[in-house]
Amino acid sequence: MDTLKEELAAVAARLVVEEGLDYAAAKRRAVKQMGLPSRTALPDNEAMDRAVEDYIAVFCADTQPVELQALRALALVWMERLERFRPHIAGAVWHGTATRRSDIYLQLFCDDSKSAEISLIDMNIPYEPRTVTGLHGEPVDALSVHVVCPELHEHVGLHLLVYDLDDMRGAMRADSRGRRPRGDAAALRGLLHDVGP
Repeated sequence: MDTLKEELAAVAARLVVEEGLDYAAAKRRAVKQMGLPSRTALPDNEAMDRAVEDYIAVFCADTQPVELQALRALALVWMERLERFRPHIAGAVWHGTATRRSDIYLQLFCDDSKSAEISLIDMNIPYEPRTVTGLHGEPVDALSVHVVCPELHEHVGLHLLVYDLDDMRGAMRADSRGRRPRGDAAALRGLLHDVGP
């Protein structure tokens, strides 16, 4: 990777960790902050993963593990609550780069796409519906909720991405770094258990 892309990745990584921006928004803001042309070639997401990991290792090594565990524990509570929708966790909380500024992303694989929304209504949980880019680059419904993280004493964004059951096929294929892109509740429990004292 060239030096400019490395600098962009480093600036964007700070925005991801410190402000909770997603990779795309962080890259765009980094271009503006650095005064670069809008068509500047951007670092890919693998470069961003490495830059975020480096930033956390240097600036957040003392706080990030505790914050990550708190977010994973909260995610597991919601995965158990939404068990009938086959929830899988993805993003920074799954990959281990989350901080207190990170949101939780759960992917639900439903027989009926409206059933998850009805479940939130039945639980009297307010949510904001929106559309985001999904697994295969197509639009997918998302239900965004603000929940309290007891260990962090603050609200956290919880985003439920609603997929058809058929979308589960191929969803567990490893990425170019050999990582599983998402995990079920059992896999998340394993991560929580492995940390220990």
